[in-house]
Amino acid sequence: MKLSSSISSIRFPNFNSPFVKSCPSSFFPSFKFSTTSKRTMTQFPNFSIKNTNSSPANTAEDSQVAPPKPKPTPPPPRPWLIVGLGNPGKKYNGTRHNVGFEMVDAIAEAEGIPINTVNFKALFGKGFIGNVPVMLAKPQTFMNSSGESVGAIVSYYKIPLKQVLVIFDDLDLPFAKLRLLPKGGHGGHNGMRSIIDHFKGSHDFPRLRIGIGRPPGRMDAVNFVLRPFNKQEREELEFTFQHGIEAVRILSLEGFDKSATYVNSAKAMEQFG
Repeated sequence: MKLSSSISSIRFPNFNSPFVKSCPSSFFPSFKFSTTSKRTMTQFPNFSIKNTNSSPANTAEDSQVAPPKPKPTPPPPRPWLIVGLGNPGKKYNGTRHNVGFEMVDAIAEAEGIPINTVNFKALFGKGFIGNVPVMLAKPQTFMNSSGESVGAIVSYYKIPLKQVLVIFDDLDLPFAKLRLLPKGGHGGHNGMRSIIDHFKGSHDFPRLRIGIGRPPGRMDAVNFVLRPFNKQEREELEFTFQHGIEAVRILSLEGFDKSATYVNSAKAMEQFG
């Protein structure tokens, strides 16, 4: 007898029939059937789930922190033109009307800026205060024509007027007193009058006024401004120059407002006393 025919001849009872259900379970041989076939995940091959849109290289790049953006490079500081007013020649050296020249000379010495060229009808020098480019000028046109020199420098270098500081003597300020202003008229000063004319009438440029006091008695103002300083006045003026040097440093490096606060406060002057 063939095995295949033997297997096919086997007949299994109908387990759902009333008869079979009424029989005790011990009546039938021990069969184990699974009516449903379940396959657990452990029976499937071990597949790893991958994102087809990514690659090991991309994943590594994505995990890296983006480098910070470089900070923008600040623009270079604008140059300053610092002008001292006076009259050329030994005849006027040390006189009140030439105190603007002396202030510029003090700045040049303190900052190591040589004034050793003649250009634009002025004794002229270039250098730096900190990292700020600075031009120093002493017009040689005589006081009443100062604008010819200053106007030519401003025009050639295209310097904004707010970057032009003019230093000059002032009869209306007490002796050795400084006053820094952002703009203003000429106040009867012929050198300032000439500069304003060459700036096409603009008053909008800073100025550092140095007080030389009023003439005594009925002395004529013209004669007074051409008088030299006496020994005591010269000593007081040295403190004024030190004050002015510091004011110009602050102006160049920190701006007009801080410099004006420093110059125009009574407390600032006391440290030089």
